[in-house]
Amino acid sequence: MIPLRDLTPRQRTPFVAWTLVLANAAIFVYQYFVLDPGRAQAVFLASFAAVPANIGAAVVGQESLVGGLMPLVTSMFLHGGFMHLLGNMWFLWIFGDNVEDELGHFKFLLFYLACGVLATLAHFAAEPSSTIPLVGASGAIAGVMGAYLMRFPHSRVVVLLPLFVFWTTFQLPAFVMLLYWFAIQVLNGTAGSSGGGVAWWAHAGGFAIGAVLALYLTRGRPRRSLQAY
Repeated sequence: MIPLRDLTPRQRTPFVAWTLVLANAAIFVYQYFVLDPGRAQAVFLASFAAVPANIGAAVVGQESLVGGLMPLVTSMFLHGGFMHLLGNMWFLWIFGDNVEDELGHFKFLLFYLACGVLATLAHFAAEPSSTIPLVGASGAIAGVMGAYLMRFPHSRVVVLLPLFVFWTTFQLPAFVMLLYWFAIQVLNGTAGSSGGGVAWWAHAGGFAIGAVLALYLTRGRPRRSLQAY
């Protein structure tokens, strides 16, 4: 299932979500079209991608805290290819505006960054000795999706379902689509699947963290369980 759009109206312009999309796109262009291919891109990746083994080394004092921990933030603005970027930004575009609407601009930015950092730490907890660089906004965006689940569980999401040579669209309650996505991450993580180099536990961890943070940040407020058709 591929989400195409949600049907939840918003009350204010999602400046932060749009800025994050533009920032990720701009860094992608710089990484792949401005830097010389080869060594320059490799040095850029080595400097700003999150490497679990380096995080562990920084924690025990074997590497500088800046060098080991700064990539917890910078890695979420890097992507491994155009489809990686497009998929992440598409999910942020669909779900980010309403979560920003709920939290407010500044709180949403802090929420997004916190989810990204903690999602990377979830991946580190699962694979602490890995030397494979971790890049992408998936963990932060998974947090946005977890928050959306908590705030808009019954809102409608239009999804695309490829059926062999046929493609069809239909509407689902948000909680069905989002829990389906979360279950895939957990099942693949539990099975130890590394297909496509996907950090499953970063996704699952980010989603769970986003859901918990949303409950805390919006405590006392009723859910906006809209059903727009």
